[in-house]
Amino acid sequence: MKQGFPIAAKGMVIGLLGGSFDPAHEGHVHITREALKRMGLDQVWWLVSPGNPLKARRPAPIADRLRRAKAVMGDPRVRITALEAALGTRATADTIDRLTAIYPGVTFVWLMGADNLVQFHRWGRWRDILRSVAVGVLARPGSGVAARLSVAARAFRVHRVARGENLRGRKAPVWAFVNLPMNDASSSEIRARGGWVSGRG
Repeated sequence: MKQGFPIAAKGMVIGLLGGSFDPAHEGHVHITREALKRMGLDQVWWLVSPGNPLKARRPAPIADRLRRAKAVMGDPRVRITALEAALGTRATADTIDRLTAIYPGVTFVWLMGADNLVQFHRWGRWRDILRSVAVGVLARPGSGVAARLSVAARAFRVHRVARGENLRGRKAPVWAFVNLPMNDASSSEIRARGGWVSGRG
């Protein structure tokens, strides 16, 4: 295993939660814990991205974002990583391809908030993502109806888990929508309030 990469044994089911985490907050913690509880996951890896190609705004330095993420997420089942920077990938589909090759026998589940499902069809190779890994969609404030009516949800509606939320042992394409108690924390609101001052000069 490459230095700095998390260790995962064959047969494990690992949730992947990607994002800028600019900054990480209790909303990220909340959906991560709910995913661990409901979806049959052994671990969740946060993929703190170098930058989101769909966002014009440049994020804080990745070292600052990693430190903040480690400070707010204290669960030993959660790994805070800069895997996309280490792999040199920016697109989620490419990251999944690389991780699947590096970790044979490990099952990955892509996790995202319902707000991301609304615009998921804008992601590069989004259909490949849904065909290659199970996807867990976690409710976010104000996004439930729009997410269920989204392009991706309609395109893959027959692959949605009808009952239950546990994705362990299910083969892609498969996805679940998880209703859960809401936490309305958002990175943009934290930045707007001045609650996130990174080490940028």
